[in-house]
Amino acid sequence: MKWTDVYDIAIELAEQYPDADPQYVNFVDLHGWVCELDGFDDEQDRGGEKVLEAIQAAWIEEMAD
Repeated sequence: MKWTDVYDIAIELAEQYPDADPQYVNFVDLHGWVCELDGFDDEQDRGGEKVLEAIQAAWIEEMAD
C-alpha cells in the first residue's frame, strides 16, 4: 500500500484498531499506525496533513458502514 491508497488504508486501520474512534486519533498516532500496517510500503515522509485528513475521513466513513 502507498499513501494514495486511502480507502485500503482506512479498511486496514478499522480492522487493526477496532476500538479506536478515528475522529479523535491525532495525526502523529495516525501517521505511525499507517506506517506500521502490514503491506504498507511507501516513504514515511510522504504522509502529510492532507493525506492523513483523507485517511481519517475514509476511516470515519468505514466505521459508519
